Amino acid sequence: GSHSVWPLVLAYRVHGHQIANLDPLGMLRRPRIPELDPETHGISAADRERIFPAEGLPWAEGRPLGEVLHRLREIYAGSIGIEFTHISNPKKKEWLAQQMEDAYGRIPDEQTRLAMLEQVIRAETFEHFCHTKFPGTKRFSLEGSEGLMPLLENVLDHAARLGSIEAVVGMAHRGRLNVLTGIMGRLPRYVFSEFQDIDPESTLGGGDVKYHIGYSHDRIDRTGRSMHLSLAFNPSHLEAVDPVIAGRVRAKQRRHGDWEHERVLGILVHGDAAFAGQGLVAETLQLSNLHGYRTGGTVHIIVNNQIGFTASPREYRSTPYCTDVAKMIQCPIWHVNGDDLDAVARVVEMAMEYRARFQSDVVIDMFCYRKFGHNEMDEPSFTQPLMYKRIQGKKSVDVLYGDKLAEAGLI
Repeated sequence: GSHSVWPLVLAYRVHGHQIANLDPLGMLRRPRIPELDPETHGISAADRERIFPAEGLPWAEGRPLGEVLHRLREIYAGSIGIEFTHISNPKKKEWLAQQMEDAYGRIPDEQTRLAMLEQVIRAETFEHFCHTKFPGTKRFSLEGSEGLMPLLENVLDHAARLGSIEAVVGMAHRGRLNVLTGIMGRLPRYVFSEFQDIDPESTLGGGDVKYHIGYSHDRIDRTGRSMHLSLAFNPSHLEAVDPVIAGRVRAKQRRHGDWEHERVLGILVHGDAAFAGQGLVAETLQLSNLHGYRTGGTVHIIVNNQIGFTASPREYRSTPYCTDVAKMIQCPIWHVNGDDLDAVARVVEMAMEYRARFQSDVVIDMFCYRKFGHNEMDEPSFTQPLMYKRIQGKKSVDVLYGDKLAEAGLI
């Protein structure tokens, strides 16, 4: 027959994310997608040995169909699921498909991998110390989502490489103490003194709870590039910080005479339930391409621990993903398994290149889990018994990634 590989390639570009391996807990139910079956396209099992024409797809040219299929599965349904076919601009879609397909089998360089391992170990150690030393104190721990640390560090590294001299970060509570000490350079002793409430401010009625604290810092990356970081203070109202960050970024760009919107970057870290549930998110997205408000693209990072306080996703939203509201501004959305740090690094690189090239918001939805309760007073096994049974027996990401690098002979 005169079959071509194109129908399957297009099916994977559109639907691959629906069967991707995103959930570190392995509890996510995946639908059967008939479009991804070769049979749907009239291709039989015997055809897998055959070579089909692949005009315009250098990587598929001259390869047997079985191998092309295997690649498509790895690219679009492995640890990364990308949604980009809602974008109407063909140039952008073509660029994203090419990035995804050309990066097949590519892993981050050795230095990046070692740095990421160190970052998750540091994150885990910090949380473990707090958990042991200040048991039962509210801190909204990052355990189960430690991949956020290498994710953020990689965002900052790429931002510096692509010309940013300043970044403004807004985030809610989960993982904030870890970001303050691990990335923002705040000395841990100050954080611990707040745990013990020996901060003179708090006794005088000033001050704030420790997971609202802001901070700023000059960061120097591995290659010696310097970047000024600010983490905004935030109230308990989740997502209220979003428009504040976008406004601060725009103001700093004006102050720098940065009319190209290239030198100051806004980064927002969201929770999955808040991103889906708070109207401020949609309002802020809606301003993103307006002449008077645009900033060259905000980087949205979702710490998707697949639970909102005690509600599971099907109890708190009507959409397949928590990120679906972002589709309205036609920006790419990457979903990634937070236990696969190599995949996290690849997604960040793509997202940052896309943002720099097309001056657009980008969304990175990192699937992870929450090792303890919503905060340290909540006992999650009452409301989520199955999920927490699964979490109890789970190896943390620092162990998984450490094993992987040991196998690769890097450590």
